[in-house]
Amino acid sequence: MRLLERMRKEWFMIGIVLAIAGAKLEPSIGVNGGPLMPEITVSYIAVATIFFNSGLSLNPEELTSALVHIKLHLFIQIFTLAFFPAAIWLFLQLLSITPINEWLLKGLQTVGCMPPPVSSAVILTKAVGGNEAAAIFNSAFGSFLGIVVTPLLLLLFLHSSSSVPFTSIFSQLFMTVVVPLIIGQIVRRYIKDWLERKKPPFGAVSSSVLLTIIYTTFCDTFSNPNIDLDTFSLILILFIICSIQLSFMLLTFIFSTRPLHSSTWSPVS
Repeated sequence: MRLLERMRKEWFMIGIVLAIAGAKLEPSIGVNGGPLMPEITVSYIAVATIFFNSGLSLNPEELTSALVHIKLHLFIQIFTLAFFPAAIWLFLQLLSITPINEWLLKGLQTVGCMPPPVSSAVILTKAVGGNEAAAIFNSAFGSFLGIVVTPLLLLLFLHSSSSVPFTSIFSQLFMTVVVPLIIGQIVRRYIKDWLERKKPPFGAVSSSVLLTIIYTTFCDTFSNPNIDLDTFSLILILFIICSIQLSFMLLTFIFSTRPLHSSTWSPVS
C-alpha cells in the first residue's frame, strides 16, 4: 500500500520514465509525420491546451498583479538570456579539453542560449506552488525576446548564424500562448462558480500534456539514424546537465531570497 501511495504521488516522474522508454521502443509513432502528428498535436494543440488550462485556473487579479513585478521580470530575463548563456560558455571552455563529444558541448551551449520553454516552465512552477502567473508572463515574454536574442547569442558564442522566420515564430507563439490564455480567462468568467465548486485537476491535465510533449521529443531523438555518440560522452553530459540544473536552481534561490532594502522578494511569492 505504501508503494502504491508513493507511485500515485510521484506519477509524473514515473510517467517521464515510461514516456522515454516508450519512445525508445517505437519512436516512429511520435515523429513528425507519424500517427500522432506532433507537428500539429504538440506544436499547436498541446501547448495551446496548457495555456488555455492556465487561463481557466488563474484569477484575472493574479495575472494583473504579476505584470507589476518589474524586478522579478528583469531578474528572470537577465538570468535566462544573459547570465546563464555566459556561464555555460565559460564552463564549456573547461570541458573543451576533455574527450567529450564536441557536438554535445555545442548542443549544450545552444540549449543554454534558448529562452525558457513556455510549457514546462509554467507546469513545473505550478507543481511546486510557485507564482504561475509570473511564470506565464516570463515564459511568453522570454520566448518573444528569444526570437531576436537567441540568434545573437548563438552568433556570439558559437560563431554561427542562420535566418530566423520571425513572422511565423511570432504568430505561432501568439496563437498557442496568448490567444488560448485569453480564451481561458473569458470562459472562466462564465463558469467560475462551477470551477470553484468542482475544482478540476488543472495541474494533472497540464502535466499529462507535458508527458506527451516529452514522448514526442524523444521519439524524434531516437528516430535519428545519424546519432553516433559514445556512451562515455552521453552519460557524462547527462550528469553535467543535472549538476548544472541543481547548481543554478540553488543559485537563483539564494539570489532571489536575499534581503533588498530591508525587504525580501522571491519568484514564488
